[in-house]
Amino acid sequence: AGHVLRDGTAPRGRAREERRVAVASVRGGIGGLSAGWRLDALGVRDWCLLELAPTAGGNARSGTNDTGRHPWGAHYLPLPGPEAEHVRALLRDLEVLDADGRWDERMLCHAPQERLWQHGRFHEGVAPMDALTAAEQGQFARLAALVDEFRATGAFTVPAAVGRARLASGSVPGRLADAVRALDRVTARDWLLAHGLTAPALHWWVEYGLRDDYGCALAQGSAWAAVHYAAARPAADEGPLTWPEGNDWIASRLAARAGDRLVTGAPALRMERDGGGWRVRTPRLDVRCRAVVWAAPLFVLPRVLPEARLPVAHDYAPWVVATLLLRRPPAERGFPAAWDSVIYGSPSLGYVDAGHQGLGARPERRTWSWYHAVVGADGRAERRWLRTQRWADWRDRILADLARPHPDIADCVERIDVKVWGHAMARPRPGVLARAATLDGWQPAPGVFVGHADATGFSLLEEAQWHGVRAAEAAARRA
Repeated sequence: AGHVLRDGTAPRGRAREERRVAVASVRGGIGGLSAGWRLDALGVRDWCLLELAPTAGGNARSGTNDTGRHPWGAHYLPLPGPEAEHVRALLRDLEVLDADGRWDERMLCHAPQERLWQHGRFHEGVAPMDALTAAEQGQFARLAALVDEFRATGAFTVPAAVGRARLASGSVPGRLADAVRALDRVTARDWLLAHGLTAPALHWWVEYGLRDDYGCALAQGSAWAAVHYAAARPAADEGPLTWPEGNDWIASRLAARAGDRLVTGAPALRMERDGGGWRVRTPRLDVRCRAVVWAAPLFVLPRVLPEARLPVAHDYAPWVVATLLLRRPPAERGFPAAWDSVIYGSPSLGYVDAGHQGLGARPERRTWSWYHAVVGADGRAERRWLRTQRWADWRDRILADLARPHPDIADCVERIDVKVWGHAMARPRPGVLARAATLDGWQPAPGVFVGHADATGFSLLEEAQWHGVRAAEAAARRA
């Protein structure tokens, strides 16, 4: 659908239907769905949400097979801290968090949570601490001390806008504020080397975090982003929250509340001024409105609104997610089967077990979701490479990867489905703080408000929700 828009081959002519609303949102990911949720809370119920795909959810979409639901994208949510006020309000609304601050235990990730394949067996947790020298252990301790110092500044938060505001207000002491800003001028790799942190296991571990949250290699991502991955969260908590279908558990409930205000199969082809408001054209529907929430990636906006001039350019990371249907579980060695299994030294992020949250006896047939962030070049070159890869290439790559911890995996797999996300998320390369500051409060045109995680410069559910809520509040004032 995106390439149809890009190439100008979408059906033309007047839409068959017309609808008038106060606010129209473009794209039914977490940002657009959150905008609708917030508009309802503000008493603005006259809105619609246009989604190009057959279902809403964006990067949180899920699928179904013979074993049940499974994620196709984002599959967990770290427990939101006090700064994530809108996420906490949404989770109270969905009865995940009660009035006394207790989480629904059914939705907290069950034990065992994580394990790492290293040196011929699985170990608990994902930190690669097996068989390290004393010097290498010391480097991990030094990195932890640096992260603790940065965490204490309050400049690293989720959503990131809260921390950036503290940094801009002068509430972070000068020396530490300068150190935080300096992080964003170098890559994570260069920052580690500058601090004498050279251990291969430590570099792998930091890059795992960058690939996991941001789709970045160590030499691509901002050092600020690498620190943010750890410093923006508590050192330890009882999370994360997860469901068999991943974060689509949240998205599907918001979509259900939208009802017929959610229009699927409706890509926004053109936005045109309409008196004091806007007309959003789709192949079968024209929507006339007083305000628009743009909840799609920013790089698409000029295709739909030619007058829009983007003040920043993002590099978008491609991802590959594969769903493996197993006729039986493979042999195991070391720490027992967990929700998330990671392979040390692998270019993949490992796999999650979609049935891990189930209660009672487990059936023999299982579903795993295997994640792979395509890193190492700019996004455009990576996408060109992805177009050369066949399903069989991914099948062989996946089975070879999983054969390291599970030599009998090929005998266990019944089916492999592969999904390619060409523009999965904006990458936080160095300069992400400056790009976010430029986008803070930026409007593409009067009455058009950005409600997408691109306004932060990296993709997390909390960031998408923050900007969706803020855009909805601005749109409600205009509507």
